Amino acid sequence: MADLAHDTAQDSAALRDAARAAAGRASAIHAALKGPVAAHEPAARALLQRLVNLPSGSYEAQMVDTVGDHLVAEWQALGFADAPLPVEGRGRIRRLSRRIPGGRGGRILILGHLDTVWASADSAGWSYSESADGLAHGPGVGDMKGGLSMAWLAVSALLDTDLPLPGEIAVLLVPDEELGSPGSRSVIEAEASASRAVLVLEPSRPGGEVVMGRGAVGAMEIRATGRTAHVGVNPEEGISALVPMAGLVAAITALGKSDGTAASVGVLRSGAARQVVPETAEMHVDLRAPGQQEAAALEAGIRGLVTEAERTHPGVRFEVSGGVTRPAFPPRMGRTLYALYTAGAERAGETIGAVVTRGGSDGSFGAALGVPTLDGLGPVCFDTCSRRERIILGSLAGRAALFAALIAQLAAEPELALA
Repeated sequence: MADLAHDTAQDSAALRDAARAAAGRASAIHAALKGPVAAHEPAARALLQRLVNLPSGSYEAQMVDTVGDHLVAEWQALGFADAPLPVEGRGRIRRLSRRIPGGRGGRILILGHLDTVWASADSAGWSYSESADGLAHGPGVGDMKGGLSMAWLAVSALLDTDLPLPGEIAVLLVPDEELGSPGSRSVIEAEASASRAVLVLEPSRPGGEVVMGRGAVGAMEIRATGRTAHVGVNPEEGISALVPMAGLVAAITALGKSDGTAASVGVLRSGAARQVVPETAEMHVDLRAPGQQEAAALEAGIRGLVTEAERTHPGVRFEVSGGVTRPAFPPRMGRTLYALYTAGAERAGETIGAVVTRGGSDGSFGAALGVPTLDGLGPVCFDTCSRRERIILGSLAGRAALFAALIAQLAAEPELALA
C-alpha cells in the first residue's frame, strides 16, 4: 500500500506539472489554430461525406483499399509519403509519415482504421446525411470515418501555423481493426514502439469523454464432435455434441466477477435436423477483463471447463481456439496526455472527461507495451456500430483543434515525461 501511495503521489505531481505547463501555452496555441481549422473545415466535411459513402466492411478488401486510396491522396497533398503493407485477404495497411526539419519531441503516431462493421450489402441505400439538429449520419460516420477526417483537418490546420511541430508525424491506418487486427497487430506494435506517443482516432463518447484506458478483450471458439444417429431408429449409437456444449453456456457465464471480468456466449450452433443426434456443435465466446491477470485467469477457467466436459462426456472431442486478442490498456499510459489535452480544452471553454472502458481498440497494443497513448479523440459519437450511429458535426472541427493543439504542446515540451 505504501508503494501504491508513493506512485499515486508521483503521478499526481507529474500531472499537475504537465497541466501547468500546458495551461501556459494553451491560449496562444488555440488562438493560432482557430483560423486554419475554420479554413480547412469545409474540405474536411466534404472528405467525411466521401468516406461515409464508400462502403468498407472488413471482409471487402478492395473497398477498404479504396477508402485508403482516398485518404492517402489527401495526406500526400500535405507532404506525407506512403509505404503500404498488404494484409492477406484484408487490404493494405497504409503507413504515412512526414519528417519535419527542425521539429522537436520525437515521433507522434496517429492510429486509425479503414474498415467498418458495415458490409456493402448492409449499407445499401444508406448514405451520408446531415440533420437540422447539427448531426451527421451514415455507416461508419463515427467509427471511424469521422475520426479519419478529423485527423486530416487537425494536421492540415497545424501545418498552416508557426506552432511547434514534432520531428515526425506518422499516420497508421489498418484494414482489419473491426476483426481484432489479427493481420496488423505486429505492425501496430512496431510503429507504436518507435513513437513518443500514440493518438487514437476512435470516437469520443456521447458525453464528449475521451478514453484513457481499456480492459483486456478476447474471443474464443469451442468446437465439439460426437457421432450422428437417428433418434427414432438407433439413438444408442449417437453421441450428442450439443449436450455438453449446452451445459457449458451457464458454466462459462458464471465465471464473471464483480470487477468487470465477464465471459459471454454469443453464438451456439449445432444440429442438422430435429430427428438426428447432433454430431457437431460450435460456440463463440466473448471475453472481457479489467487487466491482464484477470484475462489470463478467465481464459484458463474456460479451458478448464472444456477439459472437464470432455472428461464427463466420453466420445465427444473438443477443440478450443483463440484467447485474449487485445491486451489491457493501463490508464497510467494515458494520464499525462489527458492532462495536456484537457488543459487545452479548458482554455477553449470546454470540460472533457475521461473513461476507462471494457471495449477494445488498437490503442491497447501500444499502451500495453508502455507507449503513452490517448484514445477516443474523434468527434463526439452516439450509438456507434448501429444504424442510429451519428456524430455532432460541429465536433469535427472542435476536436480537430484540440488534437492539433495536443501535437503542438508535445512538440513544445520535448523533454516532458509522458508515462
